[in-house]
Amino acid sequence: MHNIKKGDIIKMLSGRDRGKTGKVLRTLPKREMLVVEGLNVLVKHLRPRRQGEQGQRVQFPAPFPRSRAMVVCPKCSVATRSGATVLTDGTKQRRCHQCGQTFA
Repeated sequence: MHNIKKGDIIKMLSGRDRGKTGKVLRTLPKREMLVVEGLNVLVKHLRPRRQGEQGQRVQFPAPFPRSRAMVVCPKCSVATRSGATVLTDGTKQRRCHQCGQTFA
């Protein structure tokens, strides 16, 4: 998962949240999935644990496949593919395919 990292802003490509953007909270590299703030939100119903306590509904962002997301370039703010560029000091940085600017 080199092209999408924690803290990136992504755009959802398919599903019920298509077109929405959000910040990546967590990546699951072995499963190739992402957890994004405010996207793919599910509701879990919890029953009361003690007598007199109320049951509740808990909302949480569930993981979804990274193939359904695309990185939004911080410079040109367009959903784009990202490539790698080797800088003069030998480090790799991601590069926007639209505007050509590098980003962390």
